[in-house]
Amino acid sequence: MKKETYKIYIVGAGISGLIAAQILENYGYYPEIIEATDRVGGRVKTDIVNDYQLDHGFQVLLTSYPAAQKYLDYNALDLQHFLPGATVFTKGKQKTIGDPLRKFSLLFPTLFSGIGNFSDKLKVLKLNSTKKKKSIHEIFAQPETTTLTHLQNLGFSDDMISKFFKPFFSGIFLEPNLVTSNRMFEFVYKMFGDGFAALPKSGIEAIPKQLKSKLQHTKFHFKTKVKTIEDGKITLENGTILESHFTIIATEASQLISNLKSQETAWKSCETLYFETPKRTISKPLIGLGADNTLLVNNIFFHHSLPTASKGTKELLSVTIVKKHNMSSKFLIKKVQEELQEYCGITNCSFLKQYSIPRALPNLQQLQYNVLPSETRLTTQTFLAGDVQLNGSLNAAMLAGEAASLGVVETIGNM
Repeated sequence: MKKETYKIYIVGAGISGLIAAQILENYGYYPEIIEATDRVGGRVKTDIVNDYQLDHGFQVLLTSYPAAQKYLDYNALDLQHFLPGATVFTKGKQKTIGDPLRKFSLLFPTLFSGIGNFSDKLKVLKLNSTKKKKSIHEIFAQPETTTLTHLQNLGFSDDMISKFFKPFFSGIFLEPNLVTSNRMFEFVYKMFGDGFAALPKSGIEAIPKQLKSKLQHTKFHFKTKVKTIEDGKITLENGTILESHFTIIATEASQLISNLKSQETAWKSCETLYFETPKRTISKPLIGLGADNTLLVNNIFFHHSLPTASKGTKELLSVTIVKKHNMSSKFLIKKVQEELQEYCGITNCSFLKQYSIPRALPNLQQLQYNVLPSETRLTTQTFLAGDVQLNGSLNAAMLAGEAASLGVVETIGNM
């Protein structure tokens, strides 16, 4: 049987599905991707509203991700780098802290920020050194505990944890109490230390767009929803039945496979609100952190502190919320505007758009870095991809897509 005649379907045109298609093409296959929405990207999308680039939730690319280095052309993405630090808002005051070894101008603001004590700053330097030497394999092989317990075991003060680590990593893990695995903390910390947080000049969706542009023999079915998946058969919601030799599920699988109904993935949610403001209160490309425990606002970012391809007439501000609440959209906007004014000195915020993202990151236990191709096989003809197989990251999405597609390739080779 010729390779191009195999019917290999990929369900989901997110990062994982696009990588799976690329691998299959590399081996001579002609896959087809079924996507429920109107374009590629999954959770990695950007809208243009009033000439502003609005990503679906505040997202960054860590340039040191090994899989991203392998599959992305950074130069073509025109990556814009954040400074290695953050601006912390506490008790109405603004303080900047960062890694002075990577950006010397952050030395004195960090030393005199009043956040944490001198011992904390020495521990940060030690942590930086330790993580550089520790391999990714060692990080994911260590016993799991929570990030909070890990930081306490390292001896960081409550002040340093509450004013820096909690707001900073809550924005990454999308949960306010740092109950996320220490494996994820150490991996992300290492990635920050080995590279930069960055955004493509035209927004985060430039990443899936670039991956799609590399595909030469993949057929896309957009605005097409899958109802069920069985070995050899995909049933669409409109009743159409597609015959398949192999199917890679690069999205939530529990709703599509009958015997997985009780194994639905738990998800972390977040909300991102965009505003336009007349001026920036953080001039440099630094993330702003809300360090008071009473705040609903977790982190903020002025997007025009980095060059953007599309730019409205004023400053663009994103606000991320990870705490649970029962507020209506109208009341939430009002509450956020009040906090921005009182704690961050940001006035005259004009609301642009709100993104409520119920499935922002998978809430996983026993985190892994990678998986063998054979381990992605669910049934004889069905394979699983997506970051839900490993850990909640762009890197994991790529590795899971790679493993699932190699699983298909190996299976065909053994037939």
